[in-house]
Amino acid sequence: MAVTLAQLAKHLGAELRGDADIRVSGVGTLEHAGPGELTFLSQSRLRKHLPNTRAAVVLLRQVDAQDCPVACLVMDDPYLGYARASALIFPEPEAQPGIHPSAVVDDSAQIHPDVSVGPLCVVGAACVLEQGVELLAGCILERDCRVGAGSRLGPRVTLCHGTHLGKRVRIHGGAVLGADGFGFAPDAERRWVKIPQLGRVVVGDDVEIGANTTIDRGALEDTVIGEGAKLDNLVMVAHNVRIGAHTAIAGCVGIAGSTRIGSHCAIGGGAGIIGHLDIADGVTITAMTFVTRSIREPGVYASGVPHAPVREWNRSLARLRRLDRPVRREGSGEQED
Repeated sequence: MAVTLAQLAKHLGAELRGDADIRVSGVGTLEHAGPGELTFLSQSRLRKHLPNTRAAVVLLRQVDAQDCPVACLVMDDPYLGYARASALIFPEPEAQPGIHPSAVVDDSAQIHPDVSVGPLCVVGAACVLEQGVELLAGCILERDCRVGAGSRLGPRVTLCHGTHLGKRVRIHGGAVLGADGFGFAPDAERRWVKIPQLGRVVVGDDVEIGANTTIDRGALEDTVIGEGAKLDNLVMVAHNVRIGAHTAIAGCVGIAGSTRIGSHCAIGGGAGIIGHLDIADGVTITAMTFVTRSIREPGVYASGVPHAPVREWNRSLARLRRLDRPVRREGSGEQED
């Protein structure tokens, strides 16, 4: 929807420099935004585009305001301002309450009148859907699931039995919460015997979970995702994992069973964390890092090896393999020439 700069300034708590009656109804990049569009400047490397911007208004910091050729909204964190402004300009469409004729809803389910259940959804026995819940097409809720007020489940989301979601949870298409964890015990003949997975998945308020992410139910205790946590697409969370409040996890991260991750952590894409570890609050783990020991102190941790031209990489690998030759010779009693 179209909003005036005066409305935006009030909404963001920003200082407006320019015509308060200018209206914006779209967003764009600093380089390509045009009239009627909002943009932002938060990285110094993009400052070169500021003098030539054609946007209606730019969100920026005080230090950049004097060089802005158009109206601007001055604030300490333009990127955060952009997030809030774009949400104001592009509000989520309101779901229409009701249950689609093709949906299958168990008679024992408790469904608030203001709930929207889409085509081909299945809502199992004793499920509870609170006010404002929206289930898009093809969602499956097994028995005893609870979905908190204002939550939205994208197409084909599956909540296995006993899964509990807090308020305002967003789950994107194809995610599966509450499937059995990977628990097996070998018998005397080295065959695998399945261990019943008796816990649940419990998700706090304001959590967002990406497409095709999987979160396993606990073996004995619950798997818990804390308030405000954000999980990207294709994240794997194993049984009994606990993720603290407001932790963000990028795509393709794998977290093995019974690991505890603190609050306000950031885990980069493709990282792997083995089981039964403790990660402190305020830890950042960079992309492709392999975590094999508990991290007790906040800070930034890394182990991934950046790419290199293949010839350079092969030379580095050859040198790496030669590093322990003196140690091996000493252990074997060999003498160097």
